[in-house]
Amino acid sequence: MASSLTKDSPSSGEKTFFGHPRGLATLFMTEMWERFSYYGMRALLPLYLIAPGGLDMDAGTATAIYSVYLSLVYLLAMPGGWFGDRVWGPRKTVAIAGGVIMLGHLTLALPSEGTFFAGLGLVAIGSGLLKSNISTMVGHLYDGPEDPRRDGGFTIFYMGINMGAFAAPLVIGTVGENVNWHLGFALAALGMGLGVVQFLMGTRHLNERSLVVPKPLSKDERAATLRKSMIWLGVAAVFYIGTVVTGVYTLNWLLVPITIAGLVIPVMVLTRIKRDKELSASEQSKMTGYIWFFVAAAIFWMIYDQGGSTLSIFAESSAENSVFGWDFPVSWYQSVNPVLIMALAPVFAAFWLALNRRGKEPSTIVKFSSGLVLVGASFFVFLMPLTIAGDGHKAAAMWLVAIYFIQTVAELTLSPVGLSVTTKMAPEKYASQMMGVWFLAVTAGDCTTGLLSLAGVELNGTGVVALEATLAVAAGIAIFMYRGKVKQLMGEVR
Repeated sequence: MASSLTKDSPSSGEKTFFGHPRGLATLFMTEMWERFSYYGMRALLPLYLIAPGGLDMDAGTATAIYSVYLSLVYLLAMPGGWFGDRVWGPRKTVAIAGGVIMLGHLTLALPSEGTFFAGLGLVAIGSGLLKSNISTMVGHLYDGPEDPRRDGGFTIFYMGINMGAFAAPLVIGTVGENVNWHLGFALAALGMGLGVVQFLMGTRHLNERSLVVPKPLSKDERAATLRKSMIWLGVAAVFYIGTVVTGVYTLNWLLVPITIAGLVIPVMVLTRIKRDKELSASEQSKMTGYIWFFVAAAIFWMIYDQGGSTLSIFAESSAENSVFGWDFPVSWYQSVNPVLIMALAPVFAAFWLALNRRGKEPSTIVKFSSGLVLVGASFFVFLMPLTIAGDGHKAAAMWLVAIYFIQTVAELTLSPVGLSVTTKMAPEKYASQMMGVWFLAVTAGDCTTGLLSLAGVELNGTGVVALEATLAVAAGIAIFMYRGKVKQLMGEVR
């Protein structure tokens, strides 16, 4: 008889989830359904934007919209964390975020271009609110950083993310592409709805700390924040109403400011932290070293996130999307990465541990530079199907699978290391904010892609792909060559 996921704890007789607090099951399922809705919609998005039965846009505009949307999700993770810390508390913030995401998907399901972009905005806002706070609640389940179950709990939680991401394109993508686009978006709303219901039913298993607002706004701070927010909202409303009334409004009036903001805000945040005179000399040095990793990560995400836009659009028009004569929807390519993550993550963890026991585990810098070189190599491989398509033939599906495989290996080499080095190098004063700073690297990378698309650059062109690949490989080699200087800046962090 198969054992239950929820078991009795041998020590206390209480139910556990794989030996972890039962609240982990609640958060695992909530995140799984949220990722199901998010990745399902994301797999459909670029295809719907270019489809004659969708919005029938050109590939450049579709890539720009996709990139801006992704950048907003990560950009809004910082204010999302702020709301959890200062206004609602993590638990209330996640519950509200789930409702906003579900409303966004329902809005996307409406057959109207105007409501479509409103839906994208709602999903981005909800995702930003949820992203930081649900991870915070996972941490609340354990007795501090020294709890031996903590790392294992986050690993299980991470598997929930990839389970949702794997299933979403297979279900939502199939329905959206083969039946009806808007029905696909409606299925994403259903997925998030199930996540919200499951979260509300399981809140009794969460730690009471998730109800607490860690640093609530004072009455004066609340009034000042509301006043400033209303002023900025009013300025934006007047500006955009003015462009519509005068007849000069185009989609670029919305996309260009967001992409510019997505590049300027990370620079402003890093500059503000770097110039803080309260930081010690050691913290200042670490921040200087961290900037190397931040810039390199932005280059990495600029290429990696094109797996859902540039590669997907190429597959739609120029790939033979079949295996052994069996055709499959283009959106199914987006399931390749999460299934590879689930298969390879334990292998990588065991590999690093084995090397560590022998005293041969690569340093953070070497892992980071390897990730950059690999993601660059994936785009060098991309040149092959581009060349095949340029000769008038359809490229085999396995070329794209190979690209996603290399990018997954690169992600496993760089992304966990980036998260780890962010927490290790964070100044004490900014310890709770630095994870949001890491997400800003994703924002910067995606906004770079968005600006290139808005400028008319053909991202599926062999010259541009080769240039991006060369940039990533050069950045990886540069970090490796200057590893001595970067190690010195990092201090005791390894």
